[in-house]
Amino acid sequence: MSHFSNRFENLEPRTLLSAVKDVTVMSQNLYFGADLTPAIQALASGDGAAIVGAVSATYAKVVATNFPERAKAIANEVAAAGPDLIGLQEAALWRTGPADSLIGGHAPATNVQYDFVQILVDALAAHGLHYAPVVISENFDAEAPGFTSAGLQDIRITDREAILARTDLKTSELKLSDPLAGHFAFNAVLPLPSGPFTIQRGYAQVDAKVRGKSFRFISAHLDSDFEPVRQVQAGELLAGPAQTNLPVVLLGDFNAPADGTSPTYTGLVAAGLTDSWTATHAGANGFTWGQNELLNNPVSTADQRIDFVFTRGGISPLSMDIVGDTVADKTPSGLWPSDHAGLVATLVLSNKPVTPAPFCAVSITRHDHTLADLLA
Repeated sequence: MSHFSNRFENLEPRTLLSAVKDVTVMSQNLYFGADLTPAIQALASGDGAAIVGAVSATYAKVVATNFPERAKAIANEVAAAGPDLIGLQEAALWRTGPADSLIGGHAPATNVQYDFVQILVDALAAHGLHYAPVVISENFDAEAPGFTSAGLQDIRITDREAILARTDLKTSELKLSDPLAGHFAFNAVLPLPSGPFTIQRGYAQVDAKVRGKSFRFISAHLDSDFEPVRQVQAGELLAGPAQTNLPVVLLGDFNAPADGTSPTYTGLVAAGLTDSWTATHAGANGFTWGQNELLNNPVSTADQRIDFVFTRGGISPLSMDIVGDTVADKTPSGLWPSDHAGLVATLVLSNKPVTPAPFCAVSITRHDHTLADLLA
């Protein structure tokens, strides 16, 4: 945060300058490194041996999918695009510690093995690029025993959202204010033998002024398994961080297919948000997700579009690209940069009036009504 001590000011809604300005933004789900579902299923069983086996297998995949190597590939994409702001999802923090999590009163694991945010910032710096985190939102945090190269240990994952911003621009070109780490009030809850566990999801936001024009930048990650939960979380975004008189950029991993089957996606568009991909690539598939768990599939298997850059108000899409989705983007050892492609959008800031619109979410009274699907 010290990189931005001279960039923050209190932004108030104001009359924007008449000249049109543009800004480039990027969204990238970094991928935890493994599918967490088998570990969740083992934890739900309460079987100690099953838990150790599933957690060990999960962590072995995290090591195999090699985020330090993947971060270099993502840095290549950033270098080519030069975004002013980057929204990151699944910016995981993996830690280890003494194997005592099945014993009451255990101490949380604190030995950092993979800090995805720091690893990516370092990879960008090695590329000669100047980025720093503006805000990091910590979401769910889980710990269980499993084997690592050091033997049986507790393995801990903390899910995070993050926003990175360029630090090499003059304050007249980029000035930031009011960074906020936010969490959804409504989340899926796992009924584990040890007690209910909330799969906390969230968002990160910051207000930005680019060459005299202001907007709100929000990076979000909605629930990955349950459409009704996603609908409520989307409503929270629109009623919370997106409820502003500033133009809005809302991007991230929404886990809501843009194929007509998701009320979450259709509700966001109905609320007045412009999907930058459809606005600039009418009729094109634009798939963003679907590489295999180990990221080693020879050709892309992406078959869903669930990552978006939405805009509203005095900001609109000029162009948009999907990155990290071709064989040429893979790492030297043959890994895809992530199971999600990245999105790069160039947006135009103008004087279009901002009129926030409501989002009609379904009424849900239970958090865990479909969790049996995940635990089956």
